[in-house]
Amino acid sequence: MIRFIYSLLFYFAQPLVWCRLAWRARRQPEYLRHLGERYGLHAGRPPAPLIWLHAVSVGETRAAEPLIKALLAEYPDHALLLTHMTPTGRAVGAELIGKYGPRLLQAYLPYDLPDACARFLDHFKPRIGLLMETEIWPNLIAAARARDLPVLLVNARLSAKSQRGYQRFLPLIRPAVEKLTAVAAQTSADADRLKS
Repeated sequence: MIRFIYSLLFYFAQPLVWCRLAWRARRQPEYLRHLGERYGLHAGRPPAPLIWLHAVSVGETRAAEPLIKALLAEYPDHALLLTHMTPTGRAVGAELIGKYGPRLLQAYLPYDLPDACARFLDHFKPRIGLLMETEIWPNLIAAARARDLPVLLVNARLSAKSQRGYQRFLPLIRPAVEKLTAVAAQTSADADRLKS
């Protein structure tokens, strides 16, 4: 029930989301590009099999490079989809595509709306999802679980401040965390906070 209320509020907030995108586009016009991807709308047929790695912005994308390199080497018959939430993250991802070649694809992760998440997962049909650091999206994780898609939180971190914030929303966050296949925390302190 709580995820339904969260989703409803997210749908009602979409006009504010659009205003925020337009506001940010004043300085970075890239915010208004690839808008359909933010709602799970993609053209073309993706390659299969596919590994999906989400790195929200610049820092996570740079931190993901060793993992990207290792995955491409370990799974030579797979493509790797790199998703972001920001244009700056996408720009760094584009540099990695130039470095690692056409097996590395790129898209925006859709907003955490049930239909957008479903369209995204149904289009790309990844074999596994890897979320970098602290990307806990309740609808996305629930949609993945409904499709028997394993989702892992990797290089996970959770500061004490973020932990207090998440604890205010435990009825929403706990089911999402429990649906994760595994969590690989950066430190034992991060692991303890995530367990709590």
